[in-house]
Order: sequence, then structure tokens, then C-alpha cells
Amino acid sequence: MYLLLAVLAIWMSAMVFLRPEVSVPADGPSFLKPVTPAELKQKGVWLKKIVKTNCYYQDPELSLVSLADKLGLTTHELSRIINTTLKKSFNDFINEYRVTEVAQKMQDPAYDHLTMMGIAYDSGFNSPSTFHRAFKQMTGKTPAEYKKELPSYNLTHRFRFPPITSNQETTLKWLNEKLNRNFMFRNYLKIAFRGFWKHKLFTLINIAGLSIGISAALVIYLMVHYDLTFDKFHKDGDRIYRVVTNFTFSGSPGYNPGVCGPMTISAGSRVTGLQTIAPIYQLSQPNVLIPNNKTTPATFKSQDNVTLADGGYFKVFQYQWLAGAAESALKEPFRVVLTSDQAAKYFPGLSYDQMIGRTVIYDTIKTTVTGIVQTIRNNTDFTFHDFISYPTALVNKDLKAGLRLHNWVGTNVLIQLFVKLAPNTAPSTIGRQLNDILKKNQTVRPGTTHQVVLQPLADIHFNTNYGTFENGRVADKTTLYELQGIGLFLLLLGCINFINLTTAQSVQRAKEIGIRKTLGSTRKQLILQFLSETFLIVLIAVIISAAMAPLVLDLFSRFIPAGVSANIINQPGILIFLLILTITMSLLSGFYPALVLSGYKPVSVLKKQVQGSGGQTRNAWLRKSLTVSQFVIAQFFIMATVLVGKQIYYALHKDLGFKKDAIVIVNSPLKSSRPALNRVLLNKLRSLPQIEMVSQGYDAPISDAPQSTEGTYIDGKKEIKFENLVMKYGDENYIKLYHIKLLAGRNVQPGDSSSNVFMINNTLAKQIGCNDPHEAVGKVIDKFNGDTKMQIIGVVADFHQESAHTPVATLVIFTSRDPAMNGNFHIALKPQTANGNEWHTAIAGMEKAWKDVYPADDFDYHFFDENIARLYVNEQNTVALLNWVTGLSVLISCLGLLGLAIYTSNQRTKEIGVRKVLGASVTQIVVLLSTELIWLIILAFVIVSPIAWWAMNSWMQTYADRTGISWWIFVLSGAGMLLIAMLTSGYQTLSAALTNPVKSLRSE
Repeated sequence: MYLLLAVLAIWMSAMVFLRPEVSVPADGPSFLKPVTPAELKQKGVWLKKIVKTNCYYQDPELSLVSLADKLGLTTHELSRIINTTLKKSFNDFINEYRVTEVAQKMQDPAYDHLTMMGIAYDSGFNSPSTFHRAFKQMTGKTPAEYKKELPSYNLTHRFRFPPITSNQETTLKWLNEKLNRNFMFRNYLKIAFRGFWKHKLFTLINIAGLSIGISAALVIYLMVHYDLTFDKFHKDGDRIYRVVTNFTFSGSPGYNPGVCGPMTISAGSRVTGLQTIAPIYQLSQPNVLIPNNKTTPATFKSQDNVTLADGGYFKVFQYQWLAGAAESALKEPFRVVLTSDQAAKYFPGLSYDQMIGRTVIYDTIKTTVTGIVQTIRNNTDFTFHDFISYPTALVNKDLKAGLRLHNWVGTNVLIQLFVKLAPNTAPSTIGRQLNDILKKNQTVRPGTTHQVVLQPLADIHFNTNYGTFENGRVADKTTLYELQGIGLFLLLLGCINFINLTTAQSVQRAKEIGIRKTLGSTRKQLILQFLSETFLIVLIAVIISAAMAPLVLDLFSRFIPAGVSANIINQPGILIFLLILTITMSLLSGFYPALVLSGYKPVSVLKKQVQGSGGQTRNAWLRKSLTVSQFVIAQFFIMATVLVGKQIYYALHKDLGFKKDAIVIVNSPLKSSRPALNRVLLNKLRSLPQIEMVSQGYDAPISDAPQSTEGTYIDGKKEIKFENLVMKYGDENYIKLYHIKLLAGRNVQPGDSSSNVFMINNTLAKQIGCNDPHEAVGKVIDKFNGDTKMQIIGVVADFHQESAHTPVATLVIFTSRDPAMNGNFHIALKPQTANGNEWHTAIAGMEKAWKDVYPADDFDYHFFDENIARLYVNEQNTVALLNWVTGLSVLISCLGLLGLAIYTSNQRTKEIGVRKVLGASVTQIVVLLSTELIWLIILAFVIVSPIAWWAMNSWMQTYADRTGISWWIFVLSGAGMLLIAMLTSGYQTLSAALTNPVKSLRSE
């Protein structure tokens, strides 16, 4: 629809531009009849000849009007010949003859008895200032300078004139046009600022509307530019790839950014076409110790972005070396290279050279610093700051076990491989060689595929299938496109405001335009003037928006990446964007109004017939169309905001199948967790009086990435395969604590960890053909997690395992002897009393119990309901963004509406006065002035409703469990928009209706 409106607006602009400037009635004056270019050219030749022959220029009082009378022409026709054909102003046209005659007389001995000014007065000049200005403008010299350069002997007329003519046709013509342009530009500025001051309110509304749209566009540009510039600075970036792994299991795809351990060793020696390879092996948040002269070494806990790498990494990715040598820094085991920021953190006060040779200990891995590189300041996903030599993994027992150099099947997300292709090498060639290596060395189960592909460097920041690195941020290109669309809509609203208000005010400038045209102004000059006025308003709005950008970024910091800033010094691209935006907005906002204003016919204008012209009818039609477009956009955002908010509320407050309030989750430490210590902690937690129940297991009933496996059920007739059996680990208190209903059979018991039994959910029971949950008890799931037979001992009610985007999946619950599956504590708190201190006391008691068991580790906890809310953080950010966008779109629309209401009431002041004199009541006047607005909003509502329903229905399809699109969303949005519009224009409408008719009619 918006494309249709844009085409319609362009068509209207073309119609206005192409329509004739002058429509001549049958009895119109002769000078308004169309004149062909050939006739104009003939009249120009005739005019120059007759002015020169009759020496009209010698009359010091000569004016456009007097010369027209002498020639028998109208003022308009004479002005048109001079401006259009000769392309000069009247004064320049006459002064050329005067200057030429002065130059001739200065060389004629017959005039030696006259002074310089005497010759000037004799040639038609009426003041010294006009003479000196015109002479220098035509010749490039003052009269005195020109006279000094004359030869001492007399020249004939034939050789006296050409120097003047030649100079006039080249350099002087350029100087004349330059001076005229400068004067014209100053005149445009003066007129523009006078108009702004005269119509302060309308100017303020225009600037406010454009500032809001431009501010939004600038912030969105900063966000989009930030994400699109990630890792664009690497040399030969188009030849850098990450080797990633794709899986399929029974037709279900899987993606992993890592590779198997042996691939990092084999790729370099067995694949041709690679210039460099760079394997990395990321460590999971090691504790870092820095030995020093003090008794206790400096400790930095849980450091992220620590990886193993070799020298190839610094050949693929560009770093500036501050100390050490790139060729040898990571050749030997137990070496480390640090970034400048991390080195300053570990060794404050030391120079980079002094840091070389220092010791850094990562958990139990003791390394020596062999290099310092400059921290990357550009936007990048490669935020590693500790680079341990890759050969360390080949000699360290724990690292070597994690690298799994003999396992060609297992893929580890922490083991990644980057390659730089040789010039003119196709990625498919490398991928084919890598997959050939895999096929020769791995054996996969039937129904499973395993292959590697090359992911371009430019794709890493945007691909959600593979992600970036541990805890790295992935941008969504769809979101970036949506943000650009929002910015475009807000800019469009600001432009619509400007076009509406400018064309509405056009009648007030009609007389000015008519006079300018009568005095010789061309349509091109008028368009340039009006565009310059628009440019000034847009420029002011851009300056305001640029000044407000840091505040807007701070205001929207909740969903703006931390690296986005409005630092113009470090981002010169911002200036280029603002320049392009200024020019584009000036043309979009000002081109159509300029065409409308410059298209007025002088005769109609000066006869005060503009208001009834067909052009005004078209302008009114366009204003109404643009106003409807504004309300369509505003109501669409209102409807979208209400529906998204309704869906999020539904997802957060619906019955998920388990209890979620007053539950705290505590995870045992990743590295120092021990089963015996966990049992001690479990007993300490159960002893706290504020705690109702504690369960030991793994993740909660709902999480963002639940574990799953496969299984098979054989009923004697057919075999049913399950590709996504979600696994939940918990003890006998797990379903009690979360209030998960047991439908049939029994709960798990402590002794079940050594037995192959589990509970299933009702969805799985139905899929194996048991509509009654009791029928499923005792049945067996074969090939569970590969090769285990598991007996069903109970059936629980269905509950959500992921967000509302995902449907309820088949699920099993069982106990495990694996320590890793028993490292989380689920704690149900007792209800708080009126004072509300019990939970605070309980958390303090939990922390004390934690410190008694794990004194070296930090205590951390999460409320379960907050974890659930984090599943919808993107949707909540979307709601917040939509709230702002809706508010801004409504504000811009109301600003334009207010301006139109003020204009309409001012234009209809006399009509209102007459109606009141004839007996109209205030209510009738208000209804009269408001009816058109109401119909425009209703029309916008009719247009936007099906569009909004289609868009919202498409968005809702991404949710497996979703709320309905209620009818009241549309009614509420339409009624809200109508109410806001009535409140916006109501004061002005009521004031106009209450105005005393005596004041509006006393001049009649």
C-alpha cells in the first residue's frame, strides 16, 4: 500500500510539474498567449537592436515599465524576453550598453574635456556607486584601472569595442553570474528566515516532526552500521572461512561451529589450496593466577575469551605486535600472548618489554608471556585476549583429553578451525577435500550424516545456526531490516507533515509568487528558492537530531548493543550519512510543495482566484491522502504494540504445567564441584527453616536449551522412532517441588539411579498409542540414547520445556549417577509473611551454607520465574521498542494534525463568523470542523485493519502456543487514535467555535 502511495505521490508531482503554468481564458490579454522559442529568440535580437539604435539606455530614469511603454510591450512580456531569451536581469541588460559606451568614450579624444563621472552620466548612469559597481562587474577592473591600460594612440571603433565584448562574454560573464548567484542565495536566506519567523508555530511543528524522524533514523543507522561493520577490517577477509559442521539425524538437521579434534591437525597437511590454517581451542573460564613478589599471587577468577592458538592465527587475522615476535611467540608449549588491555590488567605499571618472560597460570597450566599485541579497537567477534600456544594441548594431559585427537565423530563447539584460502581457490574445493578426509576416518550410525562446510567470515556475526564464540552476540539481519523499515516510516511521517503544512500554507504565499513571476522570476528560480527553505528547516532538524543522539542512545540502551556510540570524530561515516539524509529529506519534503507553489498562475493569483482553483482541490486531495497515510502508520503500530504485549503477557502468565514462583536455583561450581560436597550442601540447605523443599538434579522444567536424545518403541506391529526425547534429571522431590502432576504409575526413587527406569509425559504416552496414561506404565522404550532399554514407571502431565515458540515435546524424567547431572539445586521457599524478610534471610542462609562447603567459589543464584522471563527478553525488548515507535508516530501525526487544525480554523474564520451570525451553535461549528477529521481516521482504520491482521497473524505463527487476535485490539486502536486526534485538534476547534463573530467580520 505504501508503495502505491509513493507511486501516487510521484504521479501527482509529475502532473503538477507538467501542467502548463498559464491557462489563458478566451478574453485573456495577448501577452499570456504561448510564445514559441523561435519567436522569443527573434524578439531578443530585435530588442537588443532597437535599444542600441535608439539609445534608450542613455535615459538615467529608464525602468522596466518605461521601456515597455516605449516599445509597446507589456511589462511581463519584456521581462520574459530579457530573463528567458537573454538570460539577464533588466539592470544588467541596460548597464552592458552603458559600460560599453563609457569604454568607447574613454578612448575618444572628443570626450577628453569630460571627467570620468561626466562620461558616465552622459552614458545613462545616475549615480557613482552604480557606475563603479557595474563597470567592475562587466570588465573586471575599476574605471581608473581600465583607463591606465589604454594605449596612448587612438584606436578605431573597430578595434576599441572587441576587448570589451570578449571580456564580457568570458570572464566577466562568469563573474556576473557568480555575483548574481551569491546575491540570489543571500536573498533566499533572508526571505526564508523572514518566513520562518512570521510562521513560528508551523516552523516549530515542521522542525519537531522532522527532528523526531531524523533522530530515529540516525540511531537506527548507528545500530545497523555497528553490526554491518563487524570484522570488515581484516586483510583478505573474503578469503577467510570458518570450518563448521552440519549434522542430520533421521532427517532432523543440526549445526555446530566446531570440528572434531583430529581435523585441526590433518587439514594443514592433507588439503591443498589453503594458504594458512588457524585452529583454536577455547578454555572454559579458567581462574588466572599472576605470581609476584608478594606472598599471595594476584587472582582473576573465571576469565573469559581465553583460547589456545598457534602462529597461524596471527597470519589469518591482523594484529599489531607491541612486543615479541609473531613467528616464534606460540611455537613452543606453555607460551602465551596477551592483548595490550589484558596485559595491563595482569601487570599494571610495567612496560610491554618488561612483561615478556612473566608467568601466567591458567588453573594448573603455567605459561610464560612471549608476546603482546594491540587490542583490536574495531568492531569484531574475535574478542580473545589470552592466546596460549596450541602445542600446549598436545603435551598437557587434561587438554589433550579434551581435544580428543583420535575421535573423528565427536564435534566440540570449543574446538574451531579457521582457514585462509589461497588466491583464486574455490571454497567448494576445500570443502570437498575436508569431507573426503572425514569419510575415510569416521563411522557414523545409519540415518545420520556428518559433513563440514566453509562459513565465510562475513557470515559469522549473523548466523544463528552456528553462533560466534562462547557468550558471543549474534545479530539478526531480519531485525536490522525491520529497524530500517521503522526508521523509514518515521521519516515518512515527518515528510508528510511538512508537505501537508507547506501546501496548506501555499495560499498565503500566492501573492508573493504572482508578483515574483510578473517581475520575471522563472519557475526554476522559484523551485530553487522553496527547496532552499526546505533545506534550511531540514538542516536545523538534523543539527538538533545529532545533538540529541547521545541522549537517545542512552534512553534506548536496554536494547542497543553496548558498542554503539554517536562519536562523530571516530565515525566520519556519520557525517556522510547526515549529509545524504539532509539532501534526501530536503528533496522528499520540499519537491512537491515547490512544484505546487511555483505553479501558480500570476493572473489568477493577483485576481485572488487561487482558493477556488483546481490546483487547490488537488492539493487538498493530496493532503487528505497523506493525512490518512499518517493515521494508517500510527494505527498499525498501535495495533502491533497491543497484540505483542498481549502475547507476551499470555506467555508469562499462562499455566505452564508447573509451579514457577518462590523457587530459587543454585548451580554447584563448574570446576570444584564434588558429589560428596554437594551432599553436604544439600543437607545444609534442607536444614534452613525458610526453605520448604530442596531437589537435586540438572536443569529446571523449562530452559532455553534442554538436552534431548533418541529412542524407539516397538509394539509388536510397528516401530515408532523418537528423534527428540527431552531429558530431565531429578530426584524424588523434583516433580513434588515443581507441582508436576503424576497421572499414572509412581515417582522416581533414590534407588532408581542404578535401574533403567524413567517417567514419561502424557504426549509421549499418546504417541506410543496409550490414550489412558495407566496403559503406558510398564512398557519399554528401546534404543534409548543409543542402546539402552528403559522401562516406563510413571506418566506425568504435560508441561512446557521451552518458550511458547516451541510445542510441548516428548519427555522423560529419571535419576542419574552422573555427578554432572546432579549439580543443580532447586529450592522452594516458604511463603513470606507481611514483613517480607523471610526470603532475604533464606538467601543469606544459603550463601553461608555455600561458603562453608565451597569457600573459594562465588555464590550465585537465580529465581526461576526470572529465568522464564529471560526466555522472552527479545519479545520484551520488541514491546518496549514498539511502545516508543508508537508514541513517536502518534506524536508526529498529532503535530501535523495540530498544524492543519490551526490552519483550517484560520482559513474558515469568516465562514464560522457568518454561520454564527446566522444562528449556528458552538456544537454545530465543532461538528462541522471535526467531521472531515473523523472520516479520515475512519478511512485509515478501514485500510489498516486487514493489513495489521495479516502482519500480526504472520508474526503469531512463530509461536506454537499463542493467544488469539481479538477483535477488541482493532476497536481499541481505532478508538484510541480517534480520541487522541480529537484531543489534539479539540482545543483549536473549540476556540474557533467560541470566537466572537464581530472580530472576524468587522472588516467586511
